[in-house]
Amino acid sequence: MDFLTLFLIYLGFVLAVTALLCLCSGRKESFLTRSVHRASQVLSLVIPTQLQRVTHQALHRLFHTRSCLFVVLHIALQAAVFGEYTWEVFVYCWELQFHLLLLLLPYLLLAGNLGCFLLCSRANPGTVTKSNAASLVKVYAYDGVLFQRGLVCPTCTVQKPARSKHCSVCGTCVHRFDHHCVWVNNCIGASNAGLFLLYLLSLTATAGAVAAVTAALLIRVLLLSNILHGTYLDAQGQEQPVEIPFLIQHLFLTFPRIVFMLGFVILLTLVLGGYCFFSLYLALTNQTTNEWCKSRRFGGSHLPSQPHDRPLVYKNIYSKGIWRNLKEIFNPPAVLERKKK
Repeated sequence: MDFLTLFLIYLGFVLAVTALLCLCSGRKESFLTRSVHRASQVLSLVIPTQLQRVTHQALHRLFHTRSCLFVVLHIALQAAVFGEYTWEVFVYCWELQFHLLLLLLPYLLLAGNLGCFLLCSRANPGTVTKSNAASLVKVYAYDGVLFQRGLVCPTCTVQKPARSKHCSVCGTCVHRFDHHCVWVNNCIGASNAGLFLLYLLSLTATAGAVAAVTAALLIRVLLLSNILHGTYLDAQGQEQPVEIPFLIQHLFLTFPRIVFMLGFVILLTLVLGGYCFFSLYLALTNQTTNEWCKSRRFGGSHLPSQPHDRPLVYKNIYSKGIWRNLKEIFNPPAVLERKKK
């Protein structure tokens, strides 16, 4: 029971933190933002200045400059999971005569995921340049709330098309900017949003397939050992019927690495699944992450010409229906820069 309690507390804590970050993201001056700011002010009084400077530089290097660190971490995690799956789960399943297609399904999904990852990370997200800015301005209308006509990017010195944003990490303006993904080390924009969605779906499916096969193996082991219908002796030497906490502890003591991997993959599947639903919602409503965050914290802002007694109400003018929105993700109406002959 102790092991199960600790595992549930750990799982609940991670899911609660993830849900809190999702709920508070995009809210200007949210409780989470204020709490982090106050905590950093308190820590600055006790942490040496040199250590603060080093930490700030390290965080800036990780999250505000292009770096392959998260790509390496991404590949290392996949290698660790599939290494354990191959040397432990696959071997046991093969001995128990699992269907070969079921065992190979995670590898097939992994191959598709790696293909989407390579294409998404190397694709041009839709960079706005001086040669294509005039054409991109005609693609989307300005809504007058999130996107204003006539604005010029002070860094790129080009007119900003509607739904574009300057990425400080990549140093370029991106058409239909969604977000900068550190895991693929690239911006997600008009030209690779479909690839990113396929990458995310295939990654979730891969984690889910590994979890399903591993869980099936552990259930088969329990069935073959007849432990599900047996009893065990407790600390007082009395026979007790087998319950779920005992089964989990038994499996953890018998297959510790497999159970640890299964817990990690299940948690990963839940987190990725939630993000997949959010990304599908954005795709089906023709929104970007950048627009969703801006619309949530827009509040009662006014344009300079708007009377203060008539607050602006944001309305998504880019949605064209579910199927047309989904088609636009994979076939964007963007005019890409053509190479000069």
